Amino acid sequence: MAVADAGGLASLTIRSLATALGVKPMSVYHYVANKDEILDGVVDLVFSEMDLPRPGQEWRSAMRLRATSARAVLRRHPWAIGLLESRTTPGPATLRQHDAIIGVLRRSGFSVPLTAHAYTLLDSYVYGFAVQEAALPFDDPDTAAEVAGEMLRQLPADEYPHLAEMATEHILRPGYDFGDEFGFGLEVILDALAARLPGPGGPQ
Repeated sequence: MAVADAGGLASLTIRSLATALGVKPMSVYHYVANKDEILDGVVDLVFSEMDLPRPGQEWRSAMRLRATSARAVLRRHPWAIGLLESRTTPGPATLRQHDAIIGVLRRSGFSVPLTAHAYTLLDSYVYGFAVQEAALPFDDPDTAAEVAGEMLRQLPADEYPHLAEMATEHILRPGYDFGDEFGFGLEVILDALAARLPGPGGPQ
């Protein structure tokens, strides 16, 4: 994980791992058969850093906890985004994470199909947001304003009035933080899922 954090996934090879450990490459093969086993291990480490639902936790709170925790973990390890659901031999932390989320939804009245829809939708949102966030040309709210201001100065406002309006009326306002968009979108998804649950006001 440390090697990938420092240089990205492409930097994680048997040779680079051996160098980081101070051993010869062939020594690594005493512990793992190939790079796939290493990837299985680092993916499981990433999942182990994500918060699990607390016993008896209400489903919206549990999904909110898991989503915000997963986003925070992927900000630390952006190279892992494309790997998380790719492993065919998942480790124990990966399995615990998936089983716990499914369990919360099932105990809260989600049918098996609705649980599958909810899990897929939430993961797609979290992973997609993480991809977008990792690709942004700024790292924090302060630099966001600087980058947006510079882009706005190069933007003919009469040709792109809606972009200019968005920048001046939203992005360049004090306190703007792109990360706040995550919470807004997450609540929209949770509201939509709640409306699908059987019961008063929901589908029967």
